[in-house]
Amino acid sequence: MGRRSWRRLVLTLFATTLFGTNVLGASDQPRVLVVHSTRQESQLTRIADRDFPTVLSNQLARTIDYYSEYLDSARIAGPQQERAFRDLLFAKYRRRRLNLVIAMQDTAWDFVRKYRSQLFPDTPVVFLSRNSNVPRPANTTGVISQINFRATLDMALLLQPEVRRVFVVTGASSRDKQYENLARLQLHTLEPRVTVTYLAGLPRAELERRVAMLPEASIVYFLLFYQDGNGENTNPLEFLTRLTALANRPAYSWVDAAMGRGIVGGRLENQSSLVQAAADMSTRILRGERADTIALSTADLTLPQVDSRQLRRWGIAESRVPSGTRVLYDEQDSGDSTWLQLAVWPVSLTVVVLAAMVVWTQRRRKTSVSPFGAIRLEDRLRDLGRQLLKAQEEERSRIALELHDDISQQAVALAIDLQRIIDGSTEQVRRIVREAQKRVKGLLKSVHDLSHRLHPANLRLVGLVSALSQLQRDLSRPGITITVFSENVAPILPDDVALCLFRIAQEAIQNAIKYSGARNIRVQLQGETQRITLNIIDDGTGFDVESAAGKGLGLLSMHERAESVGGTLKIVSRKNAGTRVQASVPLAAPAAHVSHTIAS
Repeated sequence: MGRRSWRRLVLTLFATTLFGTNVLGASDQPRVLVVHSTRQESQLTRIADRDFPTVLSNQLARTIDYYSEYLDSARIAGPQQERAFRDLLFAKYRRRRLNLVIAMQDTAWDFVRKYRSQLFPDTPVVFLSRNSNVPRPANTTGVISQINFRATLDMALLLQPEVRRVFVVTGASSRDKQYENLARLQLHTLEPRVTVTYLAGLPRAELERRVAMLPEASIVYFLLFYQDGNGENTNPLEFLTRLTALANRPAYSWVDAAMGRGIVGGRLENQSSLVQAAADMSTRILRGERADTIALSTADLTLPQVDSRQLRRWGIAESRVPSGTRVLYDEQDSGDSTWLQLAVWPVSLTVVVLAAMVVWTQRRRKTSVSPFGAIRLEDRLRDLGRQLLKAQEEERSRIALELHDDISQQAVALAIDLQRIIDGSTEQVRRIVREAQKRVKGLLKSVHDLSHRLHPANLRLVGLVSALSQLQRDLSRPGITITVFSENVAPILPDDVALCLFRIAQEAIQNAIKYSGARNIRVQLQGETQRITLNIIDDGTGFDVESAAGKGLGLLSMHERAESVGGTLKIVSRKNAGTRVQASVPLAAPAAHVSHTIAS
């Protein structure tokens, strides 16, 4: 054995003795398994699966091998399910040496702790717990984030000092009951200042009826709702959107995922900060620190937030909002019924001007003796284009939210009122009301379709593949077949990447339908380690790509979108030979959310 080999062996043995068995070589790819307490569709799970791979890869400067598993304890619980889940993990990971296990919330941590010796005996663990007295076995560390239900209610009473009754909404699943029990411990000290009533474990229809007929000087406090009293499972956030549309009194909650769902606000837990805190600990372990040496992190990751639209809806003065509160959806410039046109036309006009300037610049570059000035101008125009695309999407998102959270909610409430009239009226009145109900349902569908075309909110909820499948259903029509294929694509992509690819697919499909007479359109997504590629292929009449360059805003916007996230766009087409649009973009980090804060 040579001198270098001996030296490498000695250093390895020293590092193993000092740090444990989790030391990574320069060429090793870290394997990380995240065990979730909830199902894949829950908000915290989505955020974790979106952020963990990106944050860890960026902090380690290498790509990690990322795995996720889901206990789904709210819908499927019991010893038999637990053992089946254990056997599944044993079969999948017994031949893979994991460098780290992350247990998200107490149900997952209880499971990992119980079966760790069988599944991951030598693997360090980072856990997220709600319990300050959580057990901490050897080679583990974690983030302690206790839920503070009382803080939101204190804030609600500052905003609405006239409130005398609080109606707490929660479901019937074991997870729902855990949150209900915690709320009872924290909120009972508010009595007799307010009377707290628990609408817990009710059938959906009964709960909806109750919140639509609450007394004056009362509010709704939404905790969680995975399952109703009849055993029907539901998505808590989707149910919250419906519930706030029906409620005749303001609603509050405790987690930031509830914002934009019809609540006024509250002191809300920031779930992205939870994931970031766990990712920071994980990075230290993957760099070689032993988990035992890292102190537990206990932090208040909450922030007071309010929805300005809900303040206006319920007549709550913004002067009552505590200092330091983040105010979202602030639309001071939205005045009358022409706000939609006023909001959109400046962006559209600027895009037209931008397109003309880019075309002029390109022509000038071809004829200029010294093209450097034109190149610099084009760079400035390209940067302006990125900013305009971002501004356009933000404006579309704002308008879509206004349609969904205001007009749509009012229409839902009206439809339910009409149903109540039908249930107790004469036959002639019933007939008239049924016709009105049909018109309301048509209005709801139109608002939903318009909102989705403006801004595909389900991108963030269900991911790019599912959003493209919805686009396939929306744009398909007799005689036109649209198919969507995906391979090795993560469930949740960075927001800017997902939006870029969705808009390019949307534009390409619409062009194929409108201009090429295509009968078959294929949408293909191919994921790689660092990139993702989108192909849209049609069998239409095709066109001359070179002569069309710079003439159409649609083609220009597709190029700008791809370049805005560091990607490329290629279009291959010939007359009577169809068209292929290919976008290839890197998996970049998601963009930050924009809001403003009331100064302290």
